[in-house]
Amino acid sequence: MSTSDEPLLRGDLFAEACPSREVLRHVTSRWGVLVLVALRRGTHRFSDLRRLIGGVSEKMLAQTLQALEADAIVLRVAHPVVPPHVEYSLTPLGREVAERVQDLADWIEGSMPAIEQARLKSGMQPMRLG
Repeated sequence: MSTSDEPLLRGDLFAEACPSREVLRHVTSRWGVLVLVALRRGTHRFSDLRRLIGGVSEKMLAQTLQALEADAIVLRVAHPVVPPHVEYSLTPLGREVAERVQDLADWIEGSMPAIEQARLKSGMQPMRLG
């Protein structure tokens, strides 16, 4: 956290080598968005997340969780029991970004009628359900 007299340090998101791009990729990936929205609802085990997020493979969910954990967005807690019991939740940074991602998801859901109309007008196929 910076004080008011310290300049905010930022990368250049448009620069290919900017490290912020990697975090942006993790947060906005196909599965990253859904993991953040799911964890906004509370702590989940891996199997719960897999059931909740339709279509995600075990491999992709594991990779997504590992990337978000490395970025300090997701907290992984392994309980020392047999069988293994691992829970995932959002860190304070994760809660901040998940709120913004949820806002984007809400905007998309609310805008779907207009998006569908635009797609039809442009000759594109309507989006399929499921």
